[in-house]
Amino acid sequence: MQQAQVNNAANGITGMLTFNKDYFLQTIEGPRAEINRLLYSLITDPRHHDLQVIETRELKHRAWSKWSMNYASPTEKNAAIYLKYSTTIDFNPYLLSAEAAYNLMNELSDQHD
Repeated sequence: MQQAQVNNAANGITGMLTFNKDYFLQTIEGPRAEINRLLYSLITDPRHHDLQVIETRELKHRAWSKWSMNYASPTEKNAAIYLKYSTTIDFNPYLLSAEAAYNLMNELSDQHD
């Protein structure tokens, strides 16, 4: 996490990360070339498996501009947020639509303001 924050800050990337024991869900924002480099490094990193891009789009404004990488883990305090957007009792980002994933991350980041 700390290394991601340092690297992202140096490359003009901002974003949000959440994970549980099984899955990661991450949003990243920044210059297209830097995002492409980051995605390539994530795809080729042997620690990552089944990486899927849910959505890409041009942004007028960054949603996570305050953080080089914000982080939220599932807790009792935010359990209702995960449940609100999940299709099952367990957090599984593979089952989320792009809109649900964005809204989940947005609500989680609101707790960290």
